[in-house]
Amino acid sequence: MQKNKNSSLIQKYNVQGPRYTSYPTVPYWNTIAPSQDEWKNEVKKAFTATNDAEGISIYIHLPFCESLCTYCGCNTRITVNHAVEEPYINALLKEWKMYLDIFKVKPNIKEIHLGGGTPTFFSAENLKKLISIIVATSNVLSNAEFSFEAHPNNTQLSHLKTMYNFGFKRLSLGIQDFNKVVQDAINRKQSFEQVKNITQLAREVGYTSVNFDLIYGLPFQTTDSISNTVEKTIELKPDRIAFYSYAHVPWMKPGQRKYSEKDLPDGEEKRALYELGREMFEKAGYVEIGMDHFSLKTDSLYLAEKSENLHRNFMGYTAGKTHLMIGLGVSSISDAWTALVQNVKTVEEYYSRIEKNELPIFKGHLLTEEDIILRQHILNIMCRLQTSWEHKEQQCDFLFNALEMLKEMEEDGLLVKKSKSLLITEKGRPFIRNICMAFDARLHRNKPETALFSKTV
Repeated sequence: MQKNKNSSLIQKYNVQGPRYTSYPTVPYWNTIAPSQDEWKNEVKKAFTATNDAEGISIYIHLPFCESLCTYCGCNTRITVNHAVEEPYINALLKEWKMYLDIFKVKPNIKEIHLGGGTPTFFSAENLKKLISIIVATSNVLSNAEFSFEAHPNNTQLSHLKTMYNFGFKRLSLGIQDFNKVVQDAINRKQSFEQVKNITQLAREVGYTSVNFDLIYGLPFQTTDSISNTVEKTIELKPDRIAFYSYAHVPWMKPGQRKYSEKDLPDGEEKRALYELGREMFEKAGYVEIGMDHFSLKTDSLYLAEKSENLHRNFMGYTAGKTHLMIGLGVSSISDAWTALVQNVKTVEEYYSRIEKNELPIFKGHLLTEEDIILRQHILNIMCRLQTSWEHKEQQCDFLFNALEMLKEMEEDGLLVKKSKSLLITEKGRPFIRNICMAFDARLHRNKPETALFSKTV
């Protein structure tokens, strides 16, 4: 396999680090979660301040899958018993009612995303029951973006039509790789023909944005297999591509022990896979967005980046920011900008808390003034590849510590630092996570003694 031209930098900076879908990152949240009343107050405060101006986002976690994909780091429940659908939908709607009671007035919905697990594990009828009630109790903004994740093997025309009728125009297909050897290793098997069929069906129904999830760095991947996967992807021309770095965390996800470290490409080989895919995507008309994402110039993700409205949260990159994101379901994370909480991680405990009419949160974090400042700088770097601190409210003591720590990266050509701003260079794009780590005060003050994160490159 061809080595990456930045091999010395990869060896130097390929360390464990967060993906920064939030700051502070989950392992560094406060040890004591906000109380029910504290969280409700934070939600109410964020809702009152921003609902009229920008609306809210909703993430719904649907954890059930019929089989375990061994690469997966998500919170899932493996079952072939579809009797689990209805009780879970009912619990989600009870949780949503608790948030409506906090809001007092109808929320303006800017974004809904269904993730998993496998959302298309659920029947179209049960998804209809869920979304119809959420939409009926809300105002849907004219620029709202609704999306859901789907498995090519179980997504049916009824799923596509039902969701489209509620305003869902974005579909994300979890593919990962088209190579049969890789698919066998990660237990994620679907043929090119199945993916082609569901992509064409979605476009016939009226979906305006189809996303493919691909992963580089998986076991047994080679330049030839990645090249073939990318060629097949380009042939179907999805509007967006999430080309994720595989996160090898077997201490957290035992399913990843099905293969060993020797089956994975090393840091340089792994980055070479990304660079190969990136070159092929760009030749086909795709533009690199933020980190690990590509889109056509007609897609809202590209337009959001150009208008500086690109945002990053627990759903990944999105085309617009809301200060309030409500997470419904097992393990979902909610974000009120000044506070973060996560729901309990087992279905049984989730049901128990819902039956007691309690919001099912079990951990969280109330952000300090320093957290909020550093969070914005990390978000700027992730979404705009630059940040600035011209005004006092953009500054804190740790910011200047971070700038000192970036001197070596500046010398390595990864960024350009001026008196009140910094800009990530093209050479620095593979090391965005490392640059963000310099701003991570909580990471630096409490270095982990055990493995918490995947490698950064």
